[in-house]
Amino acid sequence: MPVLHAKIDLGKSPPQRPDALLWEFAGPAETARETAKRGTALEFRLANELPVPAGLNWRGLDGVPSSELLTAQAPLPSGASQNLQIPFGRSGTFLCDLRLLGDGQARASRALMLIVAETEAVEVDHDEVFLIEDFRLDPDGALVAPGSDPKGTNLLYTINRESSQQVSARPHDRLRMRFINGCQRSVIAVKIENHDVRVIALDSQPAEPFPARNGAIVLAPGGRADAFVDAAGPAGMTSAILLHDGQESRSIGRLVITDEPPIRSTPLPPFQALKSDGPRAQLDLKNALRFELVLGGPAADWVTPATLAATTPPAFRARAGRIVVLALANRAGVAIVFHLHGHHFRLLDRLDDGWKPFWLDTLAIGPGQTEHVAFAAEYAGRWLLEAMATDWAAPRLVRWYSVE
Repeated sequence: MPVLHAKIDLGKSPPQRPDALLWEFAGPAETARETAKRGTALEFRLANELPVPAGLNWRGLDGVPSSELLTAQAPLPSGASQNLQIPFGRSGTFLCDLRLLGDGQARASRALMLIVAETEAVEVDHDEVFLIEDFRLDPDGALVAPGSDPKGTNLLYTINRESSQQVSARPHDRLRMRFINGCQRSVIAVKIENHDVRVIALDSQPAEPFPARNGAIVLAPGGRADAFVDAAGPAGMTSAILLHDGQESRSIGRLVITDEPPIRSTPLPPFQALKSDGPRAQLDLKNALRFELVLGGPAADWVTPATLAATTPPAFRARAGRIVVLALANRAGVAIVFHLHGHHFRLLDRLDDGWKPFWLDTLAIGPGQTEHVAFAAEYAGRWLLEAMATDWAAPRLVRWYSVE
């Protein structure tokens, strides 16, 4: 397996930038996007120069128990360093951050995006990334970490570390747009005016292509969506790229049709599907193990990451190969975001025994609602479960489950 080398320095931030995490990956980020291919192992040299313990928390990474923070990897003490090697056997849009241990710290941190490209050709003219993050600034301009009282702060959104993003395309260009919700607590919806958006992957896994509902892609914090957009309209047309966070809609960028000659005379035919190298397509729910996880309310079984002990009992156990169905019951008055480590799951339909035509690792459950998800427990290990309310001051909570 090929090995690429990455260096992560924690605490070396450029002046006046809200960065607590910087990434050096065989050169600039654009180079890294081109060189990270499916079947590559990434070798990390992690150096912690923060005044607090830290550790990387991954999204999209299935079946690598050695990478699990808290259950396999202890937080890295201040001043320490370590070497890690993580295999990426699947393509997709991945995310990692420091936020599992970041509640209430003196400084907020950014998320990092990693693209693992398909080995087969994908017919696309542009591959664009929209890493969307939110920050809270106090009146003095200092960043306020999540888990703290946001009263009196101003909300700031960034897109790829800037205030907005412009994408230019010729008529009939096909764009692959990778939307990543790197926000701390906010569920967001993203829409491109005057264009059809067709989702082809969610949470690092291919999906049966489907049109975004009302043209908008809804993402929970940590969620990722790949979509195809065929540039349409006359030369010079500008389409706003809009973000809605449940409070208001705002422009975060624009898609501009240039006056360059079209690359082709007519639009490309509809895209069928990305090659799936992910979980098994079908799940036999008849003999599944079934468990309820209560989210929100007086759920004493959920603890903060700092208080998760080795002696804490698991939320559930499953033998490798068994199908597991989880009833996620939100007893709180706000939406709760649930993240399953180690495996991807199907979101089950509410009215029958079917499921949505995609895989997820992150899901927002509305207040007072119960959602059912199912997954094949394919990978032995001790895996985290995360839950947090969509409230800046709410703590991030964890449990764990065992596949044996």
